[in-house]
Amino acid sequence: MFYQSPIKRRRSRQIMVGKVAVGGDAPISVQSMTNTETTDVAATVEQIQRLENAGADIVRVSVPSLDAAEAFGKIRAQVEVPLVADIHFDYRIALRVADLGVDCLRINPGNIGREKRIRAVVDKARDLGIPIRIGVNAGSLEKDLQKKYGEPTPAALVESALRHVAILDDLDFRDFKVSVKASDVFMAVAAYRELAGQIEQPLHLGITEAGGLRSGTVKSAVGLGALLMDGIGDTLRISLAADPVEEVKVGWDLLKSLKLRSKGINFIACPSCSRQNFDVIQTMNELETRLEDVTTALDVAVIGCVVNGPGEAKEADIGLAGGTPNNLIYIDGEPSQKLKKESLVDDLERLIREKAAVKAEQQKDLIAKA
Repeated sequence: MFYQSPIKRRRSRQIMVGKVAVGGDAPISVQSMTNTETTDVAATVEQIQRLENAGADIVRVSVPSLDAAEAFGKIRAQVEVPLVADIHFDYRIALRVADLGVDCLRINPGNIGREKRIRAVVDKARDLGIPIRIGVNAGSLEKDLQKKYGEPTPAALVESALRHVAILDDLDFRDFKVSVKASDVFMAVAAYRELAGQIEQPLHLGITEAGGLRSGTVKSAVGLGALLMDGIGDTLRISLAADPVEEVKVGWDLLKSLKLRSKGINFIACPSCSRQNFDVIQTMNELETRLEDVTTALDVAVIGCVVNGPGEAKEADIGLAGGTPNNLIYIDGEPSQKLKKESLVDDLERLIREKAAVKAEQQKDLIAKA
């Protein structure tokens, strides 16, 4: 099959966000964040369920008030996926959501007031086994750091992060993860690379406020792709001004492209040209839409002509080599059957689903024998 990832991941301390392990040898988890009003419990639950169905391992929910904290408790009771509460400044909110079953607190300890308040939150988190995420953002650096550096810089982001880390270290609290996000790709990448060598905790990756669906996807892929190829990163969020479900899809596609996770179909498709023997673009659009529900990892090649078709098709679990007589299908590298243009998409979907079912059963057997 296709080339395996040569990436050697940075060693980090493992923490548990609910049932999801983050760091250590755990798979890199994909996160997103709700954009509904948290006090609208029904709408937030519906969105969380859509995110989970799309493959989100962890979902973050903004909790800006005590009213939102009470709503969070109702939301927590209705969903299965681990939830992170995003909290700023008010330590009382952190204490309340901790009692209501939060799986992780996104709260910068240095921003919630006096030492007594910080200690109260950390003690509560320790007692209930709740990890903390330190989240540093270039757009909200401390005033003294803005004055010191003149503008957001990688060094300023790292210094801010280490301040918060020092607070947790002083309180003998080790179960936390850290992010140093910026909307500038170079700044974020440099900050993460610097921080990676200074702490043992997991790193949450993100290019913050990356942009719309297309531009944000590109910026995130460039920045996070560079870090992931360095072995840096234990969990990630793609920040898009779009439906949060798209964040999950892009996150998974990024990890699949680097062979760091496998879930669903990894399509290999040509951009098409005048040599194509069928409409590659239309075929791909239909297949992606129809097969979104398939979670078994499969490599599927859809190539429109004989130049690269046979070579790519032989390397995939299922491959279509267009331009060969009646479009030849390869399964596990061997020629299988020919498909007619008139029923191409229907036949491809059927074969892919059959292969996914067989592979899923094989994986179950391996697990049972392990």
